[in-house]
Amino acid sequence: MAQHNAFYAQSGGVTAVINASACGVIEACRQHADRIGKVYAGHNGIIGALTEDLIDVSQESDEAIAALRHTPGGAFGSCRYKLKDIESHRAQYERLIEVFKAHDIRYFFYNGGGDSADTCLKVSQLSEKMGYPLTAIHVPKTVDNDLPITDNSPGFGSVAKYIATSTLEASLDIASMCATSTKVFVLEVMGRHAGWIAAAGALAGEGEGEPPHLVIFPEVPFERSKVMARVEECVKKYGYCVIVVSEGARYEDGTFLADSGNTDAFGHRQLGGVAPTLAGMVKQDLGYKYHWAVADYLQRAARHLASRTDVEQAYAVGQQAVELAVAGQNAMMPAIKRVSDTPYEWRIESAPLAEVANREKFMPRDFIREDGFGITAACRRYLAPLIQGEDYPPYENGLPKVANLKLAKVERKLPEFKL
Repeated sequence: MAQHNAFYAQSGGVTAVINASACGVIEACRQHADRIGKVYAGHNGIIGALTEDLIDVSQESDEAIAALRHTPGGAFGSCRYKLKDIESHRAQYERLIEVFKAHDIRYFFYNGGGDSADTCLKVSQLSEKMGYPLTAIHVPKTVDNDLPITDNSPGFGSVAKYIATSTLEASLDIASMCATSTKVFVLEVMGRHAGWIAAAGALAGEGEGEPPHLVIFPEVPFERSKVMARVEECVKKYGYCVIVVSEGARYEDGTFLADSGNTDAFGHRQLGGVAPTLAGMVKQDLGYKYHWAVADYLQRAARHLASRTDVEQAYAVGQQAVELAVAGQNAMMPAIKRVSDTPYEWRIESAPLAEVANREKFMPRDFIREDGFGITAACRRYLAPLIQGEDYPPYENGLPKVANLKLAKVERKLPEFKL
């Protein structure tokens, strides 16, 4: 079979392990040198393809690519840029195909969440309509853990480990000071519509009175009086109260507790600030001294505390994406299939992108405790294996050592394209 080039790009919010997927893709491509020539990365995601801003990954050493496995962030630059429907924005899709043609790119690997799966599917469909032979494979990634079909999403396990650890450590701080100081601590975590990350905070404790005392999910309508009553009960009973709240916490009518009024490039409402909002309610209704924290980027950048399970799975989906492509699969996504909880076993299967794109996986009701403030044993069985194992990066001068890439640009062959 003839040799052709590949294109890889990162999309959306990065994770502690998205570069491990990049490592998996690139190393697998190098192992298929008879089929895949150069690997080009899009600078800043799909925007790099549209503007013909490509990085020649073939100029990176094997050592530099291997170092991606323990490097957080998005090594080639990511973006929040969703391609619209083909009918009204056909020029963008045709531009992608023009760039791919100009650089003999026949393999397209797009590393992202649900919106990225949609883009990957649309590019696959258009290339077929235009008669250009392109194999498009989506590489799953999202800290939100809301991709369907796959048992869990690469990136989530490490965030879950970070949030569970942070909840445990902060709870010990609050418990030690509550007699004369802070009574209530609120930790805000990511999760717009799905409460998977908030649920992970509940792994910090299990027995009676062990924090977190409340977990507030987007899936459970927020009732102020009910929440405040529970907070007061915990403070009186245990001396303090620890709350983990999802940024997507909302009232019965769907209104977010914290909505900035803006939208991002994907059209999603900009959230953030639910922790101070909730802490303000505690002060107003109960008068307790409080502290709050927002995990924000720290939770998705903490490669030093990554779950080994997550790192291995992130690498595996990258590697298997290439195997699917060279096997002739198209418009597919490598998905994680759980074989057993104990011992934890998993394998990679393939899922059609048509069943993944623009679909979200929410917390099942049987994963949320009956009172709505915690997780069930079933949820704990699901979450526990995902945070297992340590995969520390190498350290130098007391700090994690990260990949140092050349990021050599590819010479442009086409006229400039305006986004």
